[in-house]
Amino acid sequence: MTVVRQARGSSGERAEAGLARDLSELAREMQADESMEALLQRIVTAAVAEVEGAQYAGISEIRARTVTTRAMTDELVRRIDQLQYDLGVGPCLSSLREQETVRSDDLAEEQRWPQFASAAVEQGVLSMLSVQLFVEGANLGALNLYAGRRKAFDQHDESVAMLLASHAAIAMKGTAVEANLRTALRSRDLIGQAKGILMERFKVNEAQAFDVLVMFSQRTHRKLNDIATDVAATGALPEL
Repeated sequence: MTVVRQARGSSGERAEAGLARDLSELAREMQADESMEALLQRIVTAAVAEVEGAQYAGISEIRARTVTTRAMTDELVRRIDQLQYDLGVGPCLSSLREQETVRSDDLAEEQRWPQFASAAVEQGVLSMLSVQLFVEGANLGALNLYAGRRKAFDQHDESVAMLLASHAAIAMKGTAVEANLRTALRSRDLIGQAKGILMERFKVNEAQAFDVLVMFSQRTHRKLNDIATDVAATGALPEL
């Protein structure tokens, strides 16, 4: 069972309990998405629809300390995010680093990241809200909301965004686990097919067939799964 930490707003409050019921149907829809790309796009689209103050939304994903924008509702999101990545500061990065919700009500007066704030205002963004996407033991990224007016987000908007982010994080983690499982199953099936071909062709047992695949993998400096794919597709071992 996936354990989710309780998200808190920028002033330390918990999300409004009643909103969880309102977003339950959306959560089921997100879990039904088959690909990560479809899921992430559904999340940012839902964020603009559900959070009243949001004009645009995006998801920043973190992998091995590298942050990239994986989904967005408008190209403006990519430009604003890239400013943060290039400068190394901004609401999204603060949310990821501090593991908390970060809100800026007026970027024209923002003192926490003056260089980023000034550049964002030039792009037409005056308010931002960033909510961390996480499950226990995994920091997945941040859900970022943008608006072209001052004080676009209030405590209610934070509550909606936090609950949406919680549902999104669970669905993202589940989709990633399922994708890894599918990959593992495909790999197992391919290796099984390749072993069967070698057993029939060379009259060896299963263990010996597997040893042959391993040997070719080591000698050619290729992954075992790649060797198995070739054997399953051609019926022959690759050349050494």
